[in-house]
Amino acid sequence: MTQITASEESTNSVRTILVGTFIVLLAMGTRATFGLFMQPMGLEYGWQREVFSMAFAIQNLVWGAAAIGAGMMADRFGSARTIAMCALFYAAGLIGARLSTSEFQLYMTAGVLIGLGQAGTTFAVILPVIARTVPLSSRSTAMGIASAGGSLGQFLVVPTGQLLIDTFEWTGAFWILSVVLAATLPLTWFLRGKPAASSGPQQSMLSAIRQALKHPTFHFLFWSYFVCGFHTAFITLHLPAFVIDSGLNQKVGAMAIALIGLFNVFGSFTAGKMGGKYSKKNLLAFLYAMRAFGILWILYMPTTDFVVYVFAGWMGLFWLGTVPLTQGLIAQVYGLRYAATLSGMVFLGHQLGSFVGVYLGGRVQAMTGSYDLVWWMGVVLALIAAALCLPVREKPLTMPAVAAAA
Repeated sequence: MTQITASEESTNSVRTILVGTFIVLLAMGTRATFGLFMQPMGLEYGWQREVFSMAFAIQNLVWGAAAIGAGMMADRFGSARTIAMCALFYAAGLIGARLSTSEFQLYMTAGVLIGLGQAGTTFAVILPVIARTVPLSSRSTAMGIASAGGSLGQFLVVPTGQLLIDTFEWTGAFWILSVVLAATLPLTWFLRGKPAASSGPQQSMLSAIRQALKHPTFHFLFWSYFVCGFHTAFITLHLPAFVIDSGLNQKVGAMAIALIGLFNVFGSFTAGKMGGKYSKKNLLAFLYAMRAFGILWILYMPTTDFVVYVFAGWMGLFWLGTVPLTQGLIAQVYGLRYAATLSGMVFLGHQLGSFVGVYLGGRVQAMTGSYDLVWWMGVVLALIAAALCLPVREKPLTMPAVAAAA
């Protein structure tokens, strides 16, 4: 009986990892295509880059804020319902973006609806689901696999998105991507369940939140994640436009985004694997510091196909490796009971950074005709994030004393 139970648990863990990774793959991969729609939609409606920057900035801000609510829902009511609801929002947002004919409509659909959709179909909800279904010894690796899935989606879906735009125009591409996202709905059944309450004194969600907010490590993770969001969102949206501004073919930009995803399949998996053996905070500091070198490369080297591809490969190695390490630290320090809630709160920092990165990218380019200032900000922020990670305390917190029941 014990062997059968262990086998069933192992099968359930593998299934959860595969399904969770696949949903993240589609959600993150589709998100990475949005920069490809900037030029054809801009030509169709006469919208400048600032319009798309604002839509993408709103999306990231809504995603971050909604991730807290999605995490709370997953912890309290179960993950499957939360993920399914957000997948519907995502698909509806893609359809709405296709039908948008005004800037306000684009902000409400590509901004608000898709932001709500991403809140429950990406890392903040799905990684805690995976973490609680695998043994402690495999937890960091499992989260690395799921994070690598997001990068693999970027590698697979971005060129596919460009092909869809070339074949069916941007309007048809939106329809097809919305159908693909809606197809994830039946898969959420395999991610059902919610964290089991531990035996003994119980900590409330509000108590767990208060405890985390009083702990310096939570704030170090929050603001270092801000930098991660600044980098990834700015590069995802604006790198294709930067490439075109430099006189290169638009397909170079699409290939660069895909290469970031490809190299990060290795980077995320390796970060997750190493996080199970070495200090997660030191690994995080190393990843952020290495990003600075990649940005300096794109600043100082002449912009050619080769230089862009080297930049993409380098950044890919350190792209989403921050995710399993940050999420792993949250589970390690604060426990799994309210991991989705606390992950959502830290993820808000990531999305605030994303908002600033994409908005400044469009604003600075419009004012100066160049992205150089934002690139330099990326270098400085990378070094700041590395410094913020070093004082993180990796020791698990104990639950505050709970008054005994009368």
